[in-house]
Amino acid sequence: MAERGSGAGDDDAEVRLRAATIGEVTVLDGPIHLAGHDSAWSRAFAAEADRVVGVLRERALLIEHVGSTAVPGLAAKPIIDMVLAVADSANEPAYVPDMESAGYVLRIREPDWYQHRLFRRTGAAINLHVFSRGCEEIDRMLRFRDHLRTDRTDRELYEQTKYALARRTWRYTQSYADAKTEVVEQILARALR
Repeated sequence: MAERGSGAGDDDAEVRLRAATIGEVTVLDGPIHLAGHDSAWSRAFAAEADRVVGVLRERALLIEHVGSTAVPGLAAKPIIDMVLAVADSANEPAYVPDMESAGYVLRIREPDWYQHRLFRRTGAAINLHVFSRGCEEIDRMLRFRDHLRTDRTDRELYEQTKYALARRTWRYTQSYADAKTEVVEQILARALR
């Protein structure tokens, strides 16, 4: 039996997850599936980025492939993480209706965390993170990705951590992501030097 991923603050984390989620919270109650790096991930990102830019045009101020699928040689959940910058992510009428008409579904709204929004699309394994132009979280995501692309030691540390955590049983995928925070912050501190 897989070890249950748990710890202090799990109840608080669930409350925050439920508060940020639009619609039903997806329950995993299992381990995380990691796949070896697949070169098709960069092509999937490019196609999805073209789709988003086609919808938003000049309102898409930046769109980048982030997360583990953006790092060659790194195992990942086979879900493409993307970061999109718009003028003001809190101004949902400026972009959400157009995204929804193109098949994207707004699933997360976090006004207290950089006005973060997250879209998913039926039939596409993507997480589209939206922030306002100039948001420091965008810079952190890009620096983390770029550091892992060039630093083999930290890439291996991150992958080992991911595999160790992925074997556990997690109620929510977000709990697994939260469990990686300590190692992510350590690696990010080195990336920001």
